Amino acid sequence: MARKVLEAQPFSMLLGARLVAFGEGAATLELDIRDDLRQQYGFVHGGVLAYAADNALTFAAGAAAGTGLITSGLTIDYMRPAKGEVLRARARVIRAGRTRVVCRCDVSTVDGAGVETLCAVAQGTIAVIGPADGAGPRGA
Repeated sequence: MARKVLEAQPFSMLLGARLVAFGEGAATLELDIRDDLRQQYGFVHGGVLAYAADNALTFAAGAAAGTGLITSGLTIDYMRPAKGEVLRARARVIRAGRTRVVCRCDVSTVDGAGVETLCAVAQGTIAVIGPADGAGPRGA
């Protein structure tokens, strides 16, 4: 189900994102680093890192709270320039409430030798808006 949700997101498909782990309040999203995802210095654009964190945070929340979720806010801190072959965003639930889920995400790059380097950390609040059909908040 989670992979189908990802495949239904045109922007995720444009970036080539894939969900490689999902369940028990956690999710891992990956995408191959391509030249068209880089900024002028050759590093992965910060917007791509923010996208990966945002989507991983929401999928982690979904692993704990089900469908009908949307990001209500996130912060991201860029630790170092992102360079490598794969971008990996690992998110996990910190606290799942009835209307909000707070998650944390580490965004890393992976080089050709499989070495992972942390490049950003994010925290997000995911709002529970109701069933995936948008019918309204749970319990309303």
